[in-house]
Amino acid sequence: MKKVALFSTLLLLVLSLLPGIAGCAPAAESVTLNVSAAASMTDALAAIDKLYMQQNSNVTILENFASSGTLQTQIENGAPADVFISAASKQMNTLEEKGLILSDTRKDLLNNKVVLIVPADSTLAISDFSELVNDNVKKIAIGDPEFVPAGNYGKQALDLLGIYDKVESKLILGSDVRQVLNYVETGNVDAGIVYSTDAAISTSSKVVANAPDEINAKIVYPVAVVKASTNVEPANEYINFLFSDGAGEIFEEYGFSVVGK
Repeated sequence: MKKVALFSTLLLLVLSLLPGIAGCAPAAESVTLNVSAAASMTDALAAIDKLYMQQNSNVTILENFASSGTLQTQIENGAPADVFISAASKQMNTLEEKGLILSDTRKDLLNNKVVLIVPADSTLAISDFSELVNDNVKKIAIGDPEFVPAGNYGKQALDLLGIYDKVESKLILGSDVRQVLNYVETGNVDAGIVYSTDAAISTSSKVVANAPDEINAKIVYPVAVVKASTNVEPANEYINFLFSDGAGEIFEEYGFSVVGK
C-alpha cells in the first residue's frame, strides 16, 4: 500500500513539472563559423566578430584574413569556409561562376578608397601619384595585382594616369595590403598604395594622395555564403548582422563606407 502511495505521489510530482519543462526553450546549438575575409578588414571585422560572439554565446567565429585572391584559391581547393568577404567583385564573380557560393546570399557590403602613402618621416615631398616617376623615388610597394584587389586598383590608377610603364620597374609586390603597409611603415620603400582604411590605423605612414575618383568609385566588398558550408542558416544570420547599425558603426569607425548608407 505504501509503494502505491509513493508511486502516486511521484507521478503527481512529475505531471506537475511537465508544463514548466515544456515551456523551457532548448539551449541554442553550438556553431563554429569560418569567415574568410580580405586582409584590409582585419581590425574592423575582429571588433565586429567580438561583438557578435558576445551577443550570440553559442557561436564561435574563426577568422581567416588574407588577400582576396588567396582566399578564392583556398575556397576553390576546399578549405573550410562558411562566409567569404572579398575586397573586390572579381574574386566573388569567379567563385559564383564556378558554383562555389550561394548566389542568393550575395550582397555588396562596403566601399573603400585607394590612397598613396609614404613613411611618416619621408623627406621626398611626394604629394601626387604622378610624382612616382621622379628619379628620387626608388621603390614603390603595391599588392600583387593578380591576387590583391588593392594592388589591382592601384595598377588601374597608374594605368589611368599613364605612368604604369614608367614606374613598373620600381614596384615591390606584396602578398596582401597589410604587407604593403608594413613595407612603407618600416621605410623599406619610398611609397605604397593601400586602402584608406589601412592608412587610417597607421601612425608610421601618412596619406599624400587619393587615387582618381574613377578608380575609387569601383571599389566594393561583396559578401556571400560559401556553397560548401554546413552552417548556411547561421552564416546568413551573421551576414545580416554585418548590415546592422551596430556593425555599421564599427565599419565606419575604421574608415569603411557601408553600401547604401
